[in-house]
Amino acid sequence: MKNSGHMPPSLEEVGKRVSIRLVDRNEGGFRDLLGTLLSPTTVERKSGEIREFDPRDIFMWKVVEG
Repeated sequence: MKNSGHMPPSLEEVGKRVSIRLVDRNEGGFRDLLGTLLSPTTVERKSGEIREFDPRDIFMWKVVEG
């Protein structure tokens, strides 16, 4: 697992399946995104939904193998 600190996934990870844990500034706690990385700030979920995120909210992330 890459502990990203404040660094988002890079262009090297685009096209890979990732799990990203984000700090939820509105609700408190965390929220998770799982899907294919389309850009360093965008994930496409299995459902086809595209979610953008603020890289400053990343707590940690990893490339999901398999």
